Amino acid sequence: MNQITVARLSKQFKSVTALRGVSTVFEGGKIHGVIGPNGAGKTTLIRLLTGLLSPTEGEIIYDFDGEKRKFSEVKDITGYFPQEPSLYPDLSCKEHLEFFRDLYVIPQKDFEERAKTLLEATGLTEFLDRPAGKLSGGMYKKLGLMCVLLNRPKVLLLDEPTIGVDPISRRDLWNLLNSFSAAAMTVIISTSYMEEALKCAKVHVLSDGKLLRAGEPSQMMKELNLKKFEEVFFYERDNKS
Repeated sequence: MNQITVARLSKQFKSVTALRGVSTVFEGGKIHGVIGPNGAGKTTLIRLLTGLLSPTEGEIIYDFDGEKRKFSEVKDITGYFPQEPSLYPDLSCKEHLEFFRDLYVIPQKDFEERAKTLLEATGLTEFLDRPAGKLSGGMYKKLGLMCVLLNRPKVLLLDEPTIGVDPISRRDLWNLLNSFSAAAMTVIISTSYMEEALKCAKVHVLSDGKLLRAGEPSQMMKELNLKKFEEVFFYERDNKS
């Protein structure tokens, strides 16, 4: 099974320590949530996983098809969705999809099938000719996610994609992620929305650059005898030795 292992990962930015010895495992074919408040180190971890940053200490092991690989060997099967996707405001939804079709060198038949599936899943079919700059915030993010998913990556890394998105678009984004993770895609999504933790198969809880806990969210709450997921942070604070 494919998986990504993070071992003793630390990242220092001058006087700021963003991550402090984080070790965890992201198993394949699941939706993983990197959960924590602002400043917890979520974006730093996602950017390290994408190869945009290099760790100060520790390592990231990409175990694909039974072989340990460097990020340079898996980047072509990895999709990255930043907090603010960079789309072209004057290009329509259709033109964006065609641009990424050419970028990924996707055969026309495959492109048509994938685009149809994604458009139906996001509800953007009737907005094909609308420029990206005239889309609502939720539709803009859904278009950006569609462009990433066109290439059918095996690993999808998303940095707080639901921030600033209306509830309906948030639901649509999660439905889209669930449908693709079921197709053996590994999804790693960071969020500061505590209620989104329960939408994940496994959560990795960060605070002040440290990993507090990792595991299945409802089981974690049961073990700690908690009613709400955000209480995990209070539990760790109150029981800190």
